[in-house]
Amino acid sequence: MPVREGESKWTAAEVREVRAELEGDIAHLRDELEHAQSDLVDLMRDSGDGAGDDQADAGAKTYEREQEISLANNAREMLEQTEHALARLDDGTYGTCESCGNPIGKLRLQAAPRATLCMPCKTKEERR
Repeated sequence: MPVREGESKWTAAEVREVRAELEGDIAHLRDELEHAQSDLVDLMRDSGDGAGDDQADAGAKTYEREQEISLANNAREMLEQTEHALARLDDGTYGTCESCGNPIGKLRLQAAPRATLCMPCKTKEERR
């Protein structure tokens, strides 16, 4: 895997550690997503019998449902990013910036294993 100038090469143990972290994250995120979807199904089922609810009750149910939708969407997005990182590790492109093709940086990847952009490209993206 590529490294930035001045960084040491990836050791087999470091690569195994990154892989294990990504695989652990995938398992955790799948559980989280399953739980969020189950909670959402329960909320949707319960929201149908709102006869007699006042506006505050209806609003609270809507807010809770939207929170669960947001949590499920966030977990789904994180899962996709993590699976993408693992696929990049498998196909040999992990550690290469998807925008400019330069090395992302070993320290950045150890801190944020899902990173697909080097810091200069990430900074540019965030400014847009």
